[in-house]
Amino acid sequence: MTIEQIYTGCLAQGAYYIESNGEVAIIDPLREIKPYIEKADEDSAKIKYIFETHFHADFVSGHVTLAKETGADIIFGPSANPSFEATIAKDKQEFQLGEITIIALHTPGHTMESTTYLLKDATGKDHAIFSGDTLFLGDVGRPDLAQKAAHMTQEELAATLYDSLRTKIMPLADDVIVYPAHGAGSACGKNMMKETVDTLGNQKKMNYALRADMTKEEFVKEVTDGLLPPPSYFPLNVKMNKEGYTDIDEVIQKGTRPFSPDDFEALANETGAIVLDVRHQNEYVKGHIPRSIFIGIDGGFAPWVGALIADVQQPILLVTPEGRVEETITRLSRVGFDNTLGYLEGGFEAWKKASKDYDTLTSISALEFKNTMANEDIPVFDVRKESEFTAEHIDDAHNTPLDFINDYLVEFPTDKTFYVHCAGGYRSVIAASILKSRGIHNLIDIAGGFKDIKEVGIKTTDYVCPSTLK
Repeated sequence: MTIEQIYTGCLAQGAYYIESNGEVAIIDPLREIKPYIEKADEDSAKIKYIFETHFHADFVSGHVTLAKETGADIIFGPSANPSFEATIAKDKQEFQLGEITIIALHTPGHTMESTTYLLKDATGKDHAIFSGDTLFLGDVGRPDLAQKAAHMTQEELAATLYDSLRTKIMPLADDVIVYPAHGAGSACGKNMMKETVDTLGNQKKMNYALRADMTKEEFVKEVTDGLLPPPSYFPLNVKMNKEGYTDIDEVIQKGTRPFSPDDFEALANETGAIVLDVRHQNEYVKGHIPRSIFIGIDGGFAPWVGALIADVQQPILLVTPEGRVEETITRLSRVGFDNTLGYLEGGFEAWKKASKDYDTLTSISALEFKNTMANEDIPVFDVRKESEFTAEHIDDAHNTPLDFINDYLVEFPTDKTFYVHCAGGYRSVIAASILKSRGIHNLIDIAGGFKDIKEVGIKTTDYVCPSTLK
């Protein structure tokens, strides 16, 4: 028996490859399916099952294309209602894979079809659970994503999740291995650990939601406390996972069309496409196409695209580093953005050589900012998350979290210069690009963010540990 976790850091997502005696199961695959097929070929094995723990909201799964390419059966848990052919497992239904057995344990609460898959080894011993978004390391899945579909409140879903955990998962042995669908950084939970694999016994000790003496009322209160609104692209990804989608090869073929600067500009005007610049923020600061949006490929790219562009049907034209066009399109498609029309051939340098107008972003060091502060009273906008800001921030700074930047547009002054920063310099440039695209140009970015601000000794509030802010 082989179990391999295939972890994608950009999405904080874990897919799983399980092989036994020449038969393979894939759990929660990503949309680009070639790695699974190639691995099965290397093992001289056949992909038999594709197990989905639920209808994912934060990414588009590869189940539809993988089933078409391999003939494998797609398995969902009870109450799932996909538009394509799939096996809807009954609670505790068993699936034989080589010498091992995988059992569907219906664990509703995150969503009503949520299912945990229990793996029994060749001797019949409980070996591992693939818990999807039911149980994370240090947390459990947020119970507010299925409200509309399930006609249930988040409190009712949380109460359902409490029962699922205590009747299906917590009775399992402490040495059972927990393989979750997500780790720290995912918007599907709030307090996830940085580790991606653990034992159930350790989770019973470390995970607040698995306290043995916890009442249902306490669970509901703690799990629902502090939930931020889910990103607006989540329901669109659920829809694609339920109803199907275009094969990723077709998406890549359409998106990798090169355009000259003239044709690129004309197509942007004709289609209303967003020009998405995915270069490093330092390159964007030095020069970029006017009104283009920066979201760098080397940061938390796909989730930020989902949160800030939101509409998966939005046409997109790309400005990328050399050789990274297909990677960018692939990562966009992971979160359902399939409408990439093409890219600027030759990159931003070609745009400049064509004598096209371009814009820059004023960015200064934290030390320059400190010297400026000493001589004038200037408004500062901190685009970190509310929890980061509450823990520690510049005195008198305003908190305008990047996730919801469009909700704060009226707060930014239009009659005087203001400063923008984040933690390290990535998010503030995203925010600045969005503000500039809205016609707000009287801003200056603080390069290096709060990290450099602290290092140069700018006065900040007293630090408060985030764990005490509940």
